Amino acid sequence: SIEHRGFKVITMEEFLVRVAKEGRLKHPVTQRTVYPPGNQTDWGGGGGKGGSRDLFRYLRSVGNTPEWDPWECALAIPSSTEPESIDDLNRTLRFIMQGSDGKSKPTLDEFNGHPTPVNATMRERMREMLADRNKLCIYDKPLRESALLHLKVEKGVRLLTHFYAFVFFADWRQDLWSKRFVRDHLRYVDEIVCAAARVVEAVRERSRENARKNNDNYNIGNSSNNNASRSRADDDDGVYDAMHVRRGDFQYPPTQLPADKLYDLSKGELEEGATLYVATDERNKGFFDIFKKHFDVVFLDDFASKVIPD
Repeated sequence: SIEHRGFKVITMEEFLVRVAKEGRLKHPVTQRTVYPPGNQTDWGGGGGKGGSRDLFRYLRSVGNTPEWDPWECALAIPSSTEPESIDDLNRTLRFIMQGSDGKSKPTLDEFNGHPTPVNATMRERMREMLADRNKLCIYDKPLRESALLHLKVEKGVRLLTHFYAFVFFADWRQDLWSKRFVRDHLRYVDEIVCAAARVVEAVRERSRENARKNNDNYNIGNSSNNNASRSRADDDDGVYDAMHVRRGDFQYPPTQLPADKLYDLSKGELEEGATLYVATDERNKGFFDIFKKHFDVVFLDDFASKVIPD
């Protein structure tokens, strides 16, 4: 991006051409140069007889593969490259985990509804990041000086987590910079964004039709009831409710709830009879039958063939 000229994102193919094929990747033990399988650089579509697995095995053989478990640790980035910065992180960690401030080990419940200010002291911010965790995974000198960091996708080290709930910067200004960078520049390609916009417009039109069909139930124009909730039927923009229900392998275990429990928890935020768009990876749509009894429930499947090109 223009405002961050020092931060350039390149493709895997470009990396292999510029770094791997030039002999700049070496085996960490023998220090012998290792080239990509078959000297191949284009792995689009899996490529090669062994598919992308051959590429991943190669990257693991020449790279540093830290085993960061986001359930156990927070990835801590020191404020500088000086050894004292890492010492400061470790001292602060011991202070928190040993209860030197008279507090027990931090938990998520402690910060639920009570977030720590972004510019708080490192100790305060680290305490929040360590909630329900026991340690730090520190970005130290060996990692910093590695020619390649390769993050494996394996049980126990799969980084299925939000970056802002895993990466801790000792310097709160660096923390804000990283979050703003992601906010401003990490997004889906235009084709996906445009397809999503067409889906949104289709759901709005569905909401308009649903409101017209149930016109009598909304009691439009009842000025005597000042406490009546705002009706979707009053809004030509096609206002609708939406919820994301994750049920596949990306599921966060504590939130994998049965449908009736999800309904009980969400019904207070939804309008009876209104259009409800459910974004989900649940293949059995019968799971949402309890919602269909109270709302006009729709899914991506209801619009995909009409608004998303093949």
